[in-house]
Amino acid sequence: MKGLILAHGGAGARVVTPAQLACLADALSRGYTVLQRGGQALDAVEATTRLLEASGLFNAGAGAHLQLDGVRRMDAALMEGRTLKAGAVAGIEAVRHPISAARLVLEKTAHVLLIGPHAT
Repeated sequence: MKGLILAHGGAGARVVTPAQLACLADALSRGYTVLQRGGQALDAVEATTRLLEASGLFNAGAGAHLQLDGVRRMDAALMEGRTLKAGAVAGIEAVRHPISAARLVLEKTAHVLLIGPHAT
């Protein structure tokens, strides 16, 4: 099976560390393995992103930056290319993997975006 998966570690001008590069490589490998084993694109994207969220090395999941009020609020989104269905969450707290919450919005609700406390 042919497949391609891309990921980035965020936007901005900060220096990328060797640990972040290694984590990105691991995450991409995990996602590509999902594709090679017959998984769907959404499975690969979720697996890749979950690893980045869990690492604490990026402004996502465990590494999400605290806001001025000391609360860690996170966003995540994904889209299925063939159907153009999308799912997203914004401003959510105390969720280990925001990408999985976004996938639930895509697959289990009639909504595209849920925001704030009601999104968790």
